[in-house]
Parts: sequence; structure tokens; C-alpha cells
Amino acid sequence: MIALLLALGSSLAYGCADFLGGLGARTAHVLRTVVVAAPASLAVELLLWPVLGASFTPATLVWGAASGVASAAAFALLYRTLAIGPMNVLSPVTALVSAMLPVAVGLVQGEHLGPAGLIGLPLAVAAVVLVSAGHGAGSARPSRTAMLLAFGAGAAIALQLVFLHQAPADSGVGPLITGRAMSSAVTLAAAGVMYRRLGSEKPAYAVSATAGVLDSVANLLFLLAARSGDLAVVAVITALYPAGTVLLARSVLSERIHRSQLIGMGTAAVAVSLLALT
Repeated sequence: MIALLLALGSSLAYGCADFLGGLGARTAHVLRTVVVAAPASLAVELLLWPVLGASFTPATLVWGAASGVASAAAFALLYRTLAIGPMNVLSPVTALVSAMLPVAVGLVQGEHLGPAGLIGLPLAVAAVVLVSAGHGAGSARPSRTAMLLAFGAGAAIALQLVFLHQAPADSGVGPLITGRAMSSAVTLAAAGVMYRRLGSEKPAYAVSATAGVLDSVANLLFLLAARSGDLAVVAVITALYPAGTVLLARSVLSERIHRSQLIGMGTAAVAVSLLALT
């Protein structure tokens, strides 16, 4: 139950962070947004160090750094994807892709589900698919470029989650600090190399920083959830984050919510209830 609640909290935080990151990337080059978001996220994790502790063994550093590289790619690809839009279609596509790899890794590593979980897990995957089915009559269809970016973002998110899960369970927030330091370094280096191509538009500092803070909270909750539960379950519950993005896009940007998405959210509620019993 604790792992489930943590995964739900992670999902909510990811959804809000993605919406704000995509919104920020509409006003300036995506790298300008990420350059603000990543260090803000690192600052939060450094503040958590004295509270939750951290160790930096070789395994922690390796897996943390790997997650950081994946995180930098995820930041840039996801925010660019959501900036192109429509958010209510592309965010769920990234979620579906990001759920599949961690589920496969968890099952290969020997995780087993009870009867309720065997029903709830496919239902959760179906919920992600239904929430993804936002393109219909009267709504903008995503371009091929946007779809490719969405698939790339989903793969990068999946790798980040898997790498975090592989870090030692007694490492505290060490993997998060290492990963965020790496992703900050990568994005700053990329911004430096591409400086002349970033344009003169200034990023939305407050929005971008808030996105980074929420992303850090989401990573922490995911890590705690994965350490106390099965990766296969935690990853799918976390992948329900588009519900938050879709609802915010509806409230702030007046993007349409389709019947299939509402059905998907209801299906997600049933799936979460079943997974709570596994």
C-alpha cells in the first residue's frame, strides 16, 4: 500500500512538472528551460541529503550517472514534445512507452504478482492507452516529428527509472544527487555548445524552476516506491502521470478531454484499487 501511494504521488508530481515544463518551453528554446529546471531540481535533492542521507559507492555513482544522462535526454525531448503539442495526446504517448520497459525489467528480475495484480496491471496499461487516445474529431493531430519525439522521451524516461531502481537500496538520495548533477552538467554543456542557436528569448524562470522542483519530488517518490514495492507495478502507476497533464492542459489551455480519456481515468482508478490488493 505504501509503495502504491508513493507511486501515485510520483505520478501526480510528474504530471504537473511536465505541464509546466512544456509550457515554459513554448516561450523560449527548450534548452533554456532545461538549464533552469535541472539545477533547481538538484538544489532540492541537496536539501534532502541531510534529512534522508546519501551514500556514494561505485554502484551508486554508476547507476546515478546513467540515470542523469537519461534524465537530461528526457527533459529536453519531453519539454520539446509538449511545447509542440497537443499535450493531451503526446504526454500519454510518452507514458505508455515509459511504462513498458520497467515492467519488462521487473518481471525478468523475478517479480511476481498476485491474482488481483494480474488483473490490475493490464488494466493500468489499458488505462494509459485510453488516456493516450485523445486525438479525434475536433482536436489537433500531432505531427510525425512530435510523435517521434514523444517515443524518444518515453524511452529516455524508462531508462532513467530503470537505472534509478538498479542503484543500491541503502544509498539514500545518492543516486538522485548524482543523476541530477550529471543531467545539469550535460544540459549546461549542450547549452554552451548551442548558445548561438538558442535565440534571444528568455525562459520563464519561475515556471521552469517549479517544473524542476516537481520533477525532483517525483523522482524521489518513485525511488522510495520502487524500493518498497515491485518495479513492474510502481512503473505502471507512475506512468499514469498524463492524467495530471491532461487535466491541467484542459484547465489552463482549454484543450479538449475526450470520452476515451475520461474512461481511461476511470479504468486507472479501478486498476489502482486492484493493485492495492496485490
